[in-house]
Amino acid sequence: MDFLLALLGLAILLLAGDALVRGAVNLSLRIGVPALVVSLTIVAFGTSAPELLISIQAVLDHAPGIALGNVVGSNIANVLLVLGIPAILSRLHTSGCETKKDFVFMLAATALFMVLAYFAPLAWPHGLILLAMLGVFLYRAFAKARAHRAEGDCAGADDEELDLDGLDPEMPGWRIGMFLVAGLIGLPLGADILIDAASNIARSFGMSESVIGLTLVAFGTSMPELATTVMAALRRQADVALGNVIGSNIFNLLAILGIATLVGPIPVDDEILNFDIWVMLASSLVLIPFVFWGRDIGRSWGIGLTGLYIAYVLVLLN
Repeated sequence: MDFLLALLGLAILLLAGDALVRGAVNLSLRIGVPALVVSLTIVAFGTSAPELLISIQAVLDHAPGIALGNVVGSNIANVLLVLGIPAILSRLHTSGCETKKDFVFMLAATALFMVLAYFAPLAWPHGLILLAMLGVFLYRAFAKARAHRAEGDCAGADDEELDLDGLDPEMPGWRIGMFLVAGLIGLPLGADILIDAASNIARSFGMSESVIGLTLVAFGTSMPELATTVMAALRRQADVALGNVIGSNIFNLLAILGIATLVGPIPVDDEILNFDIWVMLASSLVLIPFVFWGRDIGRSWGIGLTGLYIAYVLVLLN
């Protein structure tokens, strides 16, 4: 029953997150907020809403191991799985994406988090440091987008307007409101169901909350990114995958953990400190050939990345 409840909570989270993004995007554009600003703020935070709500709910439910495991596990899954499986289906032409500066920023965010983890528990002062770095990232992203929107970049911007998922200029106001209400109600509801079920699963199998967060919860919250990238690969349009993964990992570390620590302290288990955060760093460094050497992610790389993720999960479960 707990497994079914976990799946139900995850499904509610994913549907509610999608509804919130659709409603927020169309509302913002209707009241005159530029598409560029929407893509850098509302969409970015909206797609991270399931992870954010899970982390906050986990802290409130005195299960902070799930919150931290969710972030670390999601970052590992984003690199190894979200890039690996689509690459098996179709070569990802990531060589066309200019992501060097964002990748370096991601490594800096990873290093900052690792340093703070050694001063655990993570509390509100650590959260303010992470959120300050997030502010720097958002400022850089906004300035970069303004400078290059006429040229177009690997995010697919054109001179007039960004192509935003869920954008419907003809969407009536009542439908926008329906999406917003569904998202705002569904996100906390799904998070509460998933956290309770995951905690019960952890206890019944003698597994730590951190392991559940690193595996079940992290895999589930990475499903939207994986599904999107798989569909893009099948359409031969997966060039944006690398940039999306880098951006998602930055938000996970800086926004989600930054906000969650303002709700309550998050201890860092020895297992995460001595193993999982180093796996997260190693998986990030795997991207160097694609970022700096201009290599595409072919099928052999995809098999290798996916195999590494499977091996990582097996190590956790043994």
